[in-house]
Amino acid sequence: MTVDTLRLTAEETNGLLTRKEASSDEIYRAYLEAIDARDEELHAFLHVCDDDPGEGIPIAVKDVIGTRGIPTTAGSKILESYVPVYDATVIERCRARGLRVIGKTNTDEFAMGSSTENSSFGPSRNPWDPSRVPGGSGGGSAAAVSGGLAPWALGSDTGGSIKQPAALCGHVGLRPTYGTVSRFGVVAFASSLDQVGPVAKSVRDCAFLYSVIAGRDENDSTTVDVPAVELPRNHDLKGLRIGVPTEMNDDAPGIEPGVRDAVRKAIELAESLGASVDECSLPLSVEYGVACYYLVAPAEASANLARYDGVRFGLREDGADFREMVMKTRDVGFGDEPKRRIMIGTYALSSGYYDAYYGTAQRVRTAIKREHDALFERFDVLVSPTSPTVAFPLGAKIDDPVAMYMNDVLTIPSCMAGLPGLNVPCGLSEGLPVGLQLIGPQFGENTLFRAGHALERALGFDVVPERLR
Repeated sequence: MTVDTLRLTAEETNGLLTRKEASSDEIYRAYLEAIDARDEELHAFLHVCDDDPGEGIPIAVKDVIGTRGIPTTAGSKILESYVPVYDATVIERCRARGLRVIGKTNTDEFAMGSSTENSSFGPSRNPWDPSRVPGGSGGGSAAAVSGGLAPWALGSDTGGSIKQPAALCGHVGLRPTYGTVSRFGVVAFASSLDQVGPVAKSVRDCAFLYSVIAGRDENDSTTVDVPAVELPRNHDLKGLRIGVPTEMNDDAPGIEPGVRDAVRKAIELAESLGASVDECSLPLSVEYGVACYYLVAPAEASANLARYDGVRFGLREDGADFREMVMKTRDVGFGDEPKRRIMIGTYALSSGYYDAYYGTAQRVRTAIKREHDALFERFDVLVSPTSPTVAFPLGAKIDDPVAMYMNDVLTIPSCMAGLPGLNVPCGLSEGLPVGLQLIGPQFGENTLFRAGHALERALGFDVVPERLR
């Protein structure tokens, strides 16, 4: 039979397998053919697997997640030749359910970026318009799912790297509550923020993949037991209390009119489905969220990336002595953005500045968490645009780090608070997808799935890029 890789959800693919209308090998080969046909243009993958053990559904994996026997580069030359000898816990759990890794997807180097243009191996492109970015850092996973190269994927999210690409590429993406998914075997960027999550065509697919990877792991002491995942079936939002933070909606800086209009219509639709909607406020979180993030995350990156020294694994440059070898290795191996964040983080942690910068940022982070918690005493879900803009042209912001950082102004606050967030596509602006961000309380994934599924059905958004239909 013909496998329509552009439209098939993972749930529908599983149905083909269950009914024996297609074999796992036939489905796997169909996606390999799609990669052959379209990935030269999109550059979603850094490595494609010719085969992978299993009898289930193919899955694409962001190249910061360790895969035994399959290269894991984190989009960096310093790890260009690195092949792990063990699987990350999330990969073990996927393999245990029969999922088959079809390839490793492109990423901004060490997951540092909002466009995938910081990859050492070249940028990925948006399937809706290849002259535009797919978002970042997980642009490869986003482009793979949106372009029909994989039915679903794993990404990682530190400040918006699942949600923002999902918004720009027009599909569903979940950043789970911090601590619900193991980070063991995942290349670290900022350890108190990093979280692995699912990228999918539908909310139900997203919920199922989350159920596969979530839960306590003895190899990651930050993980916890999670509530049983409920696959959403409801079509209404009766009883749901939705908060609309003004600072992240009408008063947010830099939101394009088309994005604002699409999100307003989605909020009105939620009200028509039975939800109660009221305005609220997150003044501190929005004003200080980005600044706080760009102290905490680089500080942790400075410590985590110190291990790439040419001694144990990865790239090694020759030097007259040990110090010169390390300096040359790090100079050649790291791109501009990791170097920038290492320097910011090292400065923030340095003697005499620790309390003024990193220490203050951590106190602000606590205040951000409390500000969100206070709202969740009144609301079940908070909503906003996921990205203030639709996908922007390649090269438009690459030379302006601050402009690039501001792409995540709406996703960062909830990440700093450790809260779950779900992107659901809610319309088009200038022919490009607009994302609706749903933010839930700690361990509130089931509420997000319920709300996202009902809106998804009511909106009727076609996730297949118009030019590929």
